[in-house]
Amino acid sequence: MQYSIVNFSEVNLHRDTRLDASHYHPWHLENLNKIKKKSFPLSEYITHISGGATPLGAVYPDEGIPFLRVQNIMPNYISASGIKYLSPSQNQEILRSQLKKDDVLLTITGVSYGKSAVVTDEFVGANINQHSVKMTVKNVAPYFLSTFLNCKYGYSQSTRHVVGITRPALDYSSIRTFLIPDLNKEFQDTISSCCHIAEKLRKDSKECYNKAQTLLLSELGLTDWQPKQQLTFVKNFSDTESAGRIDADYFQPKYDDIVKAIREYSGGWDTLGKLVRLQDSKFNPDAETEYKYIELANIGGNGEVTGCMVEQGEDLPTRARRKVNTRDVIVSSVEGSLDSIALITEEYDNALCSTGFHVVRSDMLKSEVLLVLLKSIIGQLQLKKGCSGTILTAINKEEFSKIAVPRIREDKQTEIQQKVLESFQRRKRAKDLLEYAKRAVEIAIEQDEPAAIDWLESVS
Repeated sequence: MQYSIVNFSEVNLHRDTRLDASHYHPWHLENLNKIKKKSFPLSEYITHISGGATPLGAVYPDEGIPFLRVQNIMPNYISASGIKYLSPSQNQEILRSQLKKDDVLLTITGVSYGKSAVVTDEFVGANINQHSVKMTVKNVAPYFLSTFLNCKYGYSQSTRHVVGITRPALDYSSIRTFLIPDLNKEFQDTISSCCHIAEKLRKDSKECYNKAQTLLLSELGLTDWQPKQQLTFVKNFSDTESAGRIDADYFQPKYDDIVKAIREYSGGWDTLGKLVRLQDSKFNPDAETEYKYIELANIGGNGEVTGCMVEQGEDLPTRARRKVNTRDVIVSSVEGSLDSIALITEEYDNALCSTGFHVVRSDMLKSEVLLVLLKSIIGQLQLKKGCSGTILTAINKEEFSKIAVPRIREDKQTEIQQKVLESFQRRKRAKDLLEYAKRAVEIAIEQDEPAAIDWLESVS
């Protein structure tokens, strides 16, 4: 049994008196005691804090001003995976929350509250919705602040102050009271440097993945090919009869064009159903065993799994019924997230994923090549064509198996594989550095800055 003894005078210090036990959980109080000696409230370090909003009746265009949601704000970096965009007129409605370089972001609602990242050059001028806040900081290094908010001492304060049951949330007044440790400038600069290196590694990772895709498209003679959406075209009735479809989009000529290019590839081609093993058997998790569970929100933009839920079998969602292993490729079947495709690495061996994924592997195509194929325009067009349904439009097993796939030459497969592996290695290194930075902040709080810098140098 755990308990805390708290003076009534301390309870009454809060603007909204809190009597709930979770607010005074021993873990929160222990963490606060470690930073109280030399710290200041966050209000001392910010000149401005504001939240975003969603424009009325927002319909997101295919391009425009990046609109960041909680799934785009990760611990110490911003992900462009699944990003939405605003038109200039929509952005004008919420101009006050437009982002500037070195703004510090913090997610404040739902199960994803308490994640913090710094605005980089890539996202200057972007905007945020109402589930995050942006802060303009002073007298503190932005990357140090975001790293602290992500470490256990910062996240503990987010958890302590969150309110609500249906949709937990942090309000601005509580965020301003967060205690921030007053650590020296040299240490803050060291943390910033670590984060900058991680940021460069993430950019290099993306560049390596793009090179892999360029190699693939060049091999197929599709480097500059762009699909054309035609307003009118003619199809025979026999075509609709054999396909069992009468919706016009299914018969767009662009789909025939991409399949024709694949069939003309010198190395040959076949259907996905003949080149891969589709693992669609359901797995029943044991109620008392702990599992890693991967869902759509955990898939990054360059084919990586960015994280997972860890739960006992009895607490997993009912859709957690697919088991995955190292080198499997998981492919979202749901229209709107068809580019959520990832390669399973050793870290997620024996994890579970949602039944909303097709799970495949091939003896003919390297997993990295299969990943790039399905994420490229070659796979994306065919996945989109195969989708059907009304309430939840998705591509079923039968249509998925019909996708035309080129038999890429072995030497070209090896080139593509190497670029993808380089991409993954750089991304993993970036992830490790951000974790090291968080731990270094914790060591600085628990011991001192020199001890933290020594530890950081020893592991990085």
